[in-house]
Amino acid sequence: MKLHFQAPSNLNTVTAYGAGYIEVNRIRHSGSLIVAPDEPIRVWDAVDIEQLRPEHFTAVLELDPELVLVGTGARQRFLPPQTTSPLARAGVGFEVMDTAAACRTFNILLAEGRRVVGAFLACTPI
Repeated sequence: MKLHFQAPSNLNTVTAYGAGYIEVNRIRHSGSLIVAPDEPIRVWDAVDIEQLRPEHFTAVLELDPELVLVGTGARQRFLPPQTTSPLARAGVGFEVMDTAAACRTFNILLAEGRRVVGAFLACTPI
C-alpha cells in the first residue's frame, strides 16, 4: 500500500509497505526495520515474532524513544511481558499492532512531533 503524507523532508516517513518490504522516504527496504524520525534506518535482526527476545529492544532503546510502535507482521500478535520488559524498565511506552497499522500510526505521531520509534517486523502473507 502506498501512503501519501506530507512531513518535513528531513524526517523519516513511511511511504509504502507490503509483503516483505517497508518503504521509508521512497526507498524500499526488505526485511524488518527500526525507524526513528531523524536517525538512519536500521535493519532489525528480528525475523519473526516467535524469535523476538528482550535483547531485540536494545537497539530501539538506544534511540531514546518516547513511544515505541511494534509492528508484528501481517497481523497483530501480542508479546509476552518478558519480551518487552526492557521497554517497561526504561519507562518507555509501547503499542503492539500489525505492521501496516504501526506504519500508519508512526506517520501520524511523527506529524505530531512525537519522539516515536517504529520496530517493524516485515509483513509476510498470512
